[in-house]
Amino acid sequence: MTARGTRLIHLTLHGPAGALEALAQEREGDTHTLAALVCHPHPLYGGTLHNKVVHRTAAVLHALGAAVLRFNFRGVGKSDGRFDQGEGELEDARAALAFLRARHPQARAWVAGFSFGSWIAARLAASDPHVERLILVAPPVGTHDFAVLRAARVPKFVFQGTADEQCPPGALEAEYPAWAEPKSLAIIDGATHFFDRQLGAMAEAMSQALSGPAPGSTSEST
Repeated sequence: MTARGTRLIHLTLHGPAGALEALAQEREGDTHTLAALVCHPHPLYGGTLHNKVVHRTAAVLHALGAAVLRFNFRGVGKSDGRFDQGEGELEDARAALAFLRARHPQARAWVAGFSFGSWIAARLAASDPHVERLILVAPPVGTHDFAVLRAARVPKFVFQGTADEQCPPGALEAEYPAWAEPKSLAIIDGATHFFDRQLGAMAEAMSQALSGPAPGSTSEST
């Protein structure tokens, strides 16, 4: 069930390895001033654009006024190609962001990702100075390299569950202090990696964090 005026549009994008299956969530007749890309978790472990954490993240961003684009990495669903250890997936995300910008040329760009998708989102945002905000949900800092965030000045919003068995909070506690400002960290008490029975708490924390200015900023538009 979608909100009045909201439309879900099934799309096929041109990616570097062929077609990319995608889903846009937009408001009828709205000239969006905010556009957000959301990246899904690991393709080899069941990650798709329909993942429940990705879906809820997209819903929060849409409620904040964003035109939201979710897509399947290469080899997932109807997307062409095969898994490429994160390198090709980064280029898939870059192509999806370029599509989103072309579709909403006046919009500010945010990039989000869950688990493996947050690693892709982090590297994309770190390489693109026009990305205004980076949203990381359960970043797998123990298994993937997030060193690019130690110099990246993009505002970072991080959401982590205390009972995450796949991306333990202790690993994030060791890495997060090294990431460049501005940044903020929201801890969801009792939440597992997939936020079982805690999706509402995650969504509330995300909505609160993203509704205001970026950490360290006095501007409502950054």
